[in-house]
Amino acid sequence: MSFVADYTTQKPVLIQQHVDNSSFFDRSWNEFRVGFGNPSGSFWLGNERIYQLTKDGGCKLRFLIQQEISSTWYWAEYSTFIVANGTSNYQLTVAGFSGDANYDAFGSHDGYMFVTHDRDVDDCAAAHVGGFWHGGSDCGHARVNAAGHYFDWELLTGGDNLMYSQMWLECP
Repeated sequence: MSFVADYTTQKPVLIQQHVDNSSFFDRSWNEFRVGFGNPSGSFWLGNERIYQLTKDGGCKLRFLIQQEISSTWYWAEYSTFIVANGTSNYQLTVAGFSGDANYDAFGSHDGYMFVTHDRDVDDCAAAHVGGFWHGGSDCGHARVNAAGHYFDWELLTGGDNLMYSQMWLECP
């Protein structure tokens, strides 16, 4: 799948890509705010851009994830995906799971604020070595920006650990 940088049409927009289990996503709040990386490798579009794209609602989000042991691909889609502004710590609203990933791992992140190692209210970004909508006592169940054995999608058939992930946004 190729990166589409067209924010004015209904074409899917790549907002995240993790091509290995490295600590590439162990970045500062400001780096996540503006975005970093390269769409041909590991990449984050930027929380401010994601907020701008989703603030009016109507966006859906699709994960493409590859399980580490079997190399099997899975997908998970969310019919509601909204990210609040930076003042609200880019708080997440997510609902409406469908897909062939056997567990709604990302739905458990609904209501979580975005955290990074330098704005880590619950120690989840530090524990999982990457910024994301972590939270709760278990830091959430979809850890696509984490490093090492924490790079996972909980309860995925064949094993939790991932070798690749993408997040695609489609808005009206």
